[in-house]
Amino acid sequence: MIDYNLFEDIMGFDSTSGKERPLAEFLSHKLKAPKVEMSEVGDGTANLLFSWGTPRIVYCTHIDTVPPYIAPKFLPDRVTGRGACDAKGQIIAMYSACCELAKAGKSGFGLLLLSGEETGSWGAKAFAKQPFRADTLVIGEPTENRMVTASKGTKAYELAFTGEPFHSGYPQFGRSAVEMFVDFVNTLRGQRFPFDDVLGDTTYNIGKLFSDNAQNILSPFLACRVYFRTTFASDGAVHEWMLNEVQKDGVS
Repeated sequence: MIDYNLFEDIMGFDSTSGKERPLAEFLSHKLKAPKVEMSEVGDGTANLLFSWGTPRIVYCTHIDTVPPYIAPKFLPDRVTGRGACDAKGQIIAMYSACCELAKAGKSGFGLLLLSGEETGSWGAKAFAKQPFRADTLVIGEPTENRMVTASKGTKAYELAFTGEPFHSGYPQFGRSAVEMFVDFVNTLRGQRFPFDDVLGDTTYNIGKLFSDNAQNILSPFLACRVYFRTTFASDGAVHEWMLNEVQKDGVS
């Protein structure tokens, strides 16, 4: 049975990445298990491990959500709001499953809740440094209600484009970092990475754009973050392509 009051409490937290600490602390006291461990990620956030015996099977999902925070609505046939399907719904579903297993007298399982998943899997990387190991890991992510055994990987790159500032009335005497970025994006859009028969195409997104130049001055600097969702077939090709791009003049 799912505790919808608890689910509503969880949904009420703004736990967008970087703000998930209060929810982690709430969960550490509210969720009941024989053993509860909180471990620091190193950036002010924390991971949680709930254990029933020595876990051989671990249910795992994440605490943080993407911005912006959207307040929940509990409707007769569905729940809406930030995190309802990614991944606060998974938190309540997995915790409910653990409670049912415990009620049936089972042990040897755990629930792992991680921070920083949406911004670089920082919680997972921090937890991986611990000696804890289990035989089976069940990940909770939105998959359109289908069980999956493989998913795309991720690769993220921080890029900096360094130009030469000059008055925009005389662009021939300068070099715009914005134009350099546009050239990079156009090249990326034309790039075709290997297709994967299992996971399909490689996709990407660009965020964290910054170029603090006046509108009438060629930009001397632009920074951004490029985030790829790679496949078995494309992972190496993406990395090799990015290494070649950062060797170009003004790109790092």
